[in-house]
Amino acid sequence: MALLPVGALAQGNVAKPIQIVVPFGPGGVADLTVRTVGQKLAEILNQPVIIYNKPGAGGLVAGDSVARAEADGSTLLLISNGTAVTANLFKKLPFDVVRDFTPISTLGYFDLAILTSASSSIKSLPDLFAFAKANPGKLNLGTISIGSTQNLAAELFKSTAGLDFQIVPFNGTPAVITALRGGQIDIAFEILGPVMSQVNAKALQVLAVTGDQRAAVLPDVPTLKESGLPTYVVRSWNALAAPAKTPKSVVERLNRALVAAVNSAEVKKKLAELNVDAQSSTEEQAAELLAREIRHWAEVMRQARIAQQ
Repeated sequence: MALLPVGALAQGNVAKPIQIVVPFGPGGVADLTVRTVGQKLAEILNQPVIIYNKPGAGGLVAGDSVARAEADGSTLLLISNGTAVTANLFKKLPFDVVRDFTPISTLGYFDLAILTSASSSIKSLPDLFAFAKANPGKLNLGTISIGSTQNLAAELFKSTAGLDFQIVPFNGTPAVITALRGGQIDIAFEILGPVMSQVNAKALQVLAVTGDQRAAVLPDVPTLKESGLPTYVVRSWNALAAPAKTPKSVVERLNRALVAAVNSAEVKKKLAELNVDAQSSTEEQAAELLAREIRHWAEVMRQARIAQQ
């Protein structure tokens, strides 16, 4: 838990701290994104902003704590495409993802990547397609746990491309990368930002990114959309939400502050360094995004025959 200081530009008395509950551990893209935005938010609102990491249980612990919190704008939840997946993955939730939260604004979007080890004979997407078609069922693709964005993105790739390969789940990104570099798996699906250091060090190579346009840091790497899969676009995203009964005036105040924070040159620069495309939204746009993602991942899970837990 980290207290983000109020900046020198703030005026007036310091108000009640805002606690942002993050359903992931510290150090990941989501955590670093919300800490970057939170620091600027504290300056704009003249309120301390506390980042509270509550990982585990598919985001249920974090979500439940915010759903039950006082609806005064002092407790917010970091939501993501993982929140949309959670709405479909579990038979029973302690909260309703749509009914119990009010989305405030998006924070940013970021791509996933298809990776191989530098020593792999698979050097391009055509190589990957050719190998998978010539060796049905023999290609091993690694992701983190079943039901994660990476895992479902791989399932969507499998069905969209019409390929037959094995998807192997691991308990975390380090395990996926170790298996990839050690040759236990052939390719991997992972968020681009956390693996860029190994890409830059030439330990891993990126075959493609999953967004609707090429990544700014890898301008020579194609998207899947431009590589024969025109309907395939997957981007991870983060947003903030408040408990559902939070007064409209409070949500509007938070939205104005978040829009200003996300669109500040300072925040945009810092997020770009994390390979995050900083983008704010209206409350309505954030709610529409969540609803659309819930429908999208429900269909992916249905096609992949992933059973509810």
